Amino acid sequence: ISYHIKNITMSYENINVKEATIIDVREPSECAEGMIESSINIPLGDVPNKIEEFKAMKKPLVLCCRSGNRSGQAAQFLTSLGLEEVYNGGTWQEVNAKL
Repeated sequence: ISYHIKNITMSYENINVKEATIIDVREPSECAEGMIESSINIPLGDVPNKIEEFKAMKKPLVLCCRSGNRSGQAAQFLTSLGLEEVYNGGTWQEVNAKL
């Protein structure tokens, strides 16, 4: 399992975040405290209702949140539905630092 997780991390490191669609899965109240300017806010609870929107978005998709936990759940969920190029970016600050 650790090799698999390492692989995902490496593949995320190799993508160009500047060309990705960044999705913040925190609640709007959390985003009000700060978020990546170019990101789209889709709270984790709304992810299952927005599958077609995710499919239509420019890939790769980099998901972020406060700790990386919710974005990981959302990335795993979307990947399980067959979406490709979906990455857990971790915290929104980590993703922002790559921009």
